[in-house]
Parts: sequence; structure tokens; C-alpha cells
Amino acid sequence: MARGWESKSVEQQQEMATSDAEQTKLRMTPAEIAAEKRREALRLSRRRVVQQLEVATNPRHRDMLEAALADLDVQLEKQ
Repeated sequence: MARGWESKSVEQQQEMATSDAEQTKLRMTPAEIAAEKRREALRLSRRRVVQQLEVATNPRHRDMLEAALADLDVQLEKQ
């Protein structure tokens, strides 16, 4: 029985977290939402480039990835 109560509590917490996130999005203007999506896309791209840089062995490929990383950092600072 405790298990059932626990899962219901988790379910309620998830619903509350979802509704809070939705309310926050509702308060944002379309321009703010677009800017946040752009920042998130830049962060994901940066994370991917860093992962690739960790395993890259070819010097030219590393140079390209380092340049891409620097560019992403500049774009993130502008946001």
C-alpha cells in the first residue's frame, strides 16, 4: 500500500512541475520564447562540439571544432 501512495505523490509532483513550467511559458512573450529556444539550441550545439573535441585526433578537425566552439561562445555571450 505504501507503494501506491508513493507513486501517487510522485505523479502529483510531476503534474505540479509540468503546470509550473507551462505557467512560466505562458508569461513569456513569443519573442522571449524564441530567444530561449535559440539559447538552448546554442547550448546543445556547444555541448556537442565539446564532446567531439574530446575525441578528435586530427589536428585540422580539432582546429575546426575549436573555431566552432569559440563562435558558439561569442553567440552565447550576445544572447
